[in-house]
Amino acid sequence: MKIEKLIPDNSADTGEDHFSSTAQTPLRADAFVQNDDEKILIIQEHIKAILETLGMDLNDDSLKGTPLRVAKMFVTETFRGLHPERKPKASTFKNSYKYGEMLVEKNITLYSTCEHHLLPIVGKAHVAYVSNGSVVGLSKMNRIVEYYAKRPQVQERLTLQIVQELQKVLGTPDVACVIDAKHLCVNSRGISDVSSSTVTSEFGGVFQTEEKKREFLDYIKLDTDFNE
Repeated sequence: MKIEKLIPDNSADTGEDHFSSTAQTPLRADAFVQNDDEKILIIQEHIKAILETLGMDLNDDSLKGTPLRVAKMFVTETFRGLHPERKPKASTFKNSYKYGEMLVEKNITLYSTCEHHLLPIVGKAHVAYVSNGSVVGLSKMNRIVEYYAKRPQVQERLTLQIVQELQKVLGTPDVACVIDAKHLCVNSRGISDVSSSTVTSEFGGVFQTEEKKREFLDYIKLDTDFNE
């Protein structure tokens, strides 16, 4: 049987590079025509075909439920942030106590997926803003990070999306984000460099000044381990 080559010749060269022309996640216009249940059924069959192509015996008790488990995980967990209906409601409140310094939410645990190899990205996000009259609930900052992380991602895009969403919610450009994460596509395959991590940042508004940028970065370095 003839197997046609489906992958462009230059794909191996560009697969590691983080090319992106926009901060928006690339989605087709018909991305949400099918509901979750329909997508799970379709993905289940694709996962089954992949495992069978690899030579796995799906009649084995350990494997027979894997296609459905993976399909459910993709739709309802790993890539749940693709659907706009799952965007967290980020209500704002009047800054009645007139707090005028930056607010920093640091060490937000982040689990995402590299869109080039569909391998995990694991790290920490640090987010800050300066109120222009409105504040947002602390947990909502975590939820915004999680929402944009739960999709096939590029770390640079994820950093931009977090900042742009908070700028829109708070009505201010004065938002910053730093992400430090490990990419298993680097750590567990290819070069297999287990010690390296990737750091990205986006500084908006007043955070573009050296003074505010340094203040934010100094906050990140504070020892705030309360587990001892």
